[in-house]
This record gives sequence, structure tokens and C-alpha cells, in this order.
Amino acid sequence: MIKYSIKDLEKLTGIKAHTIRIWEKRYNIVCPLRTATNIRFYSDGDLKRLLNVSILNRNGFKISNIVRLTKDEINNSVMEASSSSENFESQIENLVIAMIDLDEHKFEKSISNSILKLGFDETVSSIIYPFLEKIGLLWQIGTINPAHEHFITNLIRQKLIIAIDAQIDALKKNSKIFVLFLPEGELHELSLLFYSFLIKKRGHRVIYLGQSLPFEDLQQAKLISHPDFLVTVITSAISRKDLEAYIKSLSDHFPDQTILLGGNQINELPDTLLKNVLTMRKKSVLENILVNID
Repeated sequence: MIKYSIKDLEKLTGIKAHTIRIWEKRYNIVCPLRTATNIRFYSDGDLKRLLNVSILNRNGFKISNIVRLTKDEINNSVMEASSSSENFESQIENLVIAMIDLDEHKFEKSISNSILKLGFDETVSSIIYPFLEKIGLLWQIGTINPAHEHFITNLIRQKLIIAIDAQIDALKKNSKIFVLFLPEGELHELSLLFYSFLIKKRGHRVIYLGQSLPFEDLQQAKLISHPDFLVTVITSAISRKDLEAYIKSLSDHFPDQTILLGGNQINELPDTLLKNVLTMRKKSVLENILVNID
């Protein structure tokens, strides 16, 4: 069982720790346990309940009414509120619950409702991508395990590939060449697929080399394709020293390309590392680059 501190719950639900404590005392919304050293902690069940409460409360339900609902009534109300809400955070939290429960039906219903209401592009930009960012936080806290990741990765991957395939005829006359890859040992490709979607949508050529690419193969791809940009994502844990050495090697071996870096591991790095290297903490960085190319 994953153990959450009240600060973890605050980060994941958006509900202030002070409010959680009040609801805990007044309504028994959550039931913390204690470690052998008497430190309070919360369970997966507490997290899911608070996520549901957060969705309903954000959509006008009073906490005093929420606590009277049965589990099925809460689930039905959450699904209805998420599908009709203009608040993207509610829909993202519903996806988090679907992932934790390995509930494909809930995931498909949430995404389908969003696509019907917003269109695919807006769903990807406003819901799926922020959801991917939240997954990174869940990884850091330890909420999800490889089974959760494989489950949700395959579902989202299917949606992204459909979106990428739909851009096949969008190539512009003055298009640039983007080589997309993950470093050797890196397997988390959802963000890279999303970048592929954004780039193709703007009419540029994507050479997608995928997961765990050896450095030598990347160099061979450069000789064949002569790219304008290299795009990669670094999510798996790596020491600061090794990360900076890898980035320096990219910069040295690809001096004529602009190198764009995404992923959790680059969050602590400066925005501009080297002359030809840029970090992408948000999708807006890539979108701004694409707009300026146009």
C-alpha cells in the first residue's frame, strides 16, 4: 500500500491540507492511519475519495451533501460532472482515478466525451498533456506502478497515433525536419508522441526513432536525414552529472541542429543550457518554436 502524507494529498487533489483536516474531523472524509513511529499517513482509498470529492466540490456540490452519497452515486455524479464540466482539472482528475483503478471503460468514456465536446486537438492539448504531467508527479510520489503505466500508456498511445496518422497530408513546402528519439534506456514515449503530433500538425516532417536509441544510431540518422531539430524526452532517473554530460555530447556531435529537451529530469536545468540546446518544461515552448518557424 502506498503511504501519502497530507502534503502529497494536497499536491494531487488541489485541496489545501487545512481543508482536508477540517473535512477529516467534521465528515470523516478520510481516515488516516499511523506508522509504528506514530506518523500519520493516508491510503490509496483516501486519495481516490478526495479526488472524487474535489471534482464534485469544484462543480458545485456541497461537502455536506457529498458525504451522504453512496459509492455508486459518487461515481455516477463524478462521471456526469466531468463530462459536462468546463473545468479541465476535473476531467484530468477523473482520468487519474481511471488509471489507479485500471478502469478502461471510465477512461474511454471520459476521453470520448471530451473529444465530442472539445475536438481531438483541444482534448490532447488541454486534458491529455496536463494528465501526462500529473502522471510524472504520481511517479515521484509512488502512487502508480509499472502496471498502471503500461495500462494508461497503451490507451493514450492509441489515441495519439490516431491523431498523428490524421496529419499525414499536412506537410508544408518549407517544412523543417525533426528527428524524435529517446536516449538509450529511456522507454517513456508518451510525451514524445505528443510532440510528434504537434510538429506534424504544423506541417513539418517527423522522423520518429522511438525508444532507447543508441547514440551511434542517432548519428547515423543525422547523416541520412540532415535534420534541423532533434527532440528528446528524459524521464527516467539520472544523475545531474550524467544528464549534463549526455546533453553536452548531444550539443557537441550535433552542432548544426537545434536540440529540444523535455521530461521531468530537465526541470531543474536552466532554460538555455548551451548555444543549440533548449529545455521544454511546457508544451508552449515547442508551440512557440513552431509558430516562429511558420
